[in-house]
Amino acid sequence: MSDSMRAMVFRATGQPLVAESIPVPRPGAGEILLRVTACGICRTDLHVVDGDLTEPRVPLVPGHQIVGTVREVGAGVTGFAPGDRLGVPWLGGSCGHCHFCDNGQENLCDDALYTGYQVDGGFAEYAVARADYCFPLPEGYSDIQAAPLLCAGLIGYRAWRLLEHAGCIGLYGFGAAAHILVQVARHRGQDVYAFTREGDASAQAFARQLGAVWAGSSGDAPPTQMDGAIIFAPSGELVPEALSRVRKGGRVVCAGIHMSQIPAFSYDLLWGERELCSVANLTRRDGEEFLPLAAAIPVATVVSEYPLEQANEALADLREGRLEGAAVLVP
Repeated sequence: MSDSMRAMVFRATGQPLVAESIPVPRPGAGEILLRVTACGICRTDLHVVDGDLTEPRVPLVPGHQIVGTVREVGAGVTGFAPGDRLGVPWLGGSCGHCHFCDNGQENLCDDALYTGYQVDGGFAEYAVARADYCFPLPEGYSDIQAAPLLCAGLIGYRAWRLLEHAGCIGLYGFGAAAHILVQVARHRGQDVYAFTREGDASAQAFARQLGAVWAGSSGDAPPTQMDGAIIFAPSGELVPEALSRVRKGGRVVCAGIHMSQIPAFSYDLLWGERELCSVANLTRRDGEEFLPLAAAIPVATVVSEYPLEQANEALADLREGRLEGAAVLVP
């Protein structure tokens, strides 16, 4: 193994990532060194690069949907060995002793660390991760097909659990997360209405192909009131829109890590015991539950593959809505 590796490095907000040769990281106690075989690209990566998330470590290797094989294990690591295939998600660590960590809510820990944000991620040939935040990956998925399960899948699943007993749900923003989640919902017998960018006929056809019973633009009225909705798109204006489309007693879940300002709306949209809530990050339990479920359904991920050096092109395609499904970098 060489002492250096190729990586795409974030150095300044709003600037393209820079292709560099940097030292291969070494695993410390409790950590694993992975040879990266695929890394999914997420809208959160865009929020980091574009400055919507304001506390990245700089310089930084982004990327938090990492698939790789173990090359080395640090002191104290048990249960993993060189050659094992693992996945690394957005949540890269937590304090382990606060109120939230003690109650299985490490996703809310005030001292949590995030992969590709406070710690280097997977837009590189190698990455280091905490062993207790890595997941064994199910068989039946290639590396590039498995990568989107690690954030688009996990965050979508965490949001869906708040609506798992609903009969009809709406998905606002039909990107990587929604294209996975529609398959989970249909497997559970739920009707799914898909809402896309205005007039995006291609995305609407894609949603119907994956099982949505109706697809339209984000401002369109669905055929009937919904029991709940999940908002993946980072547009605050969709909050009152979604509330207006769910029946009394329905729930609207904001599933993104960043959203533009939510406009004022009249109380009647919330009245009638409608609920508005968010999900934040993920827990290890989410991974332990979702990854076997994805394999059992099985969820099929639709991916566009990019070589590592084309990370900026992939981010631009995501930003401009030119992707179906998910983008994945391959070193």
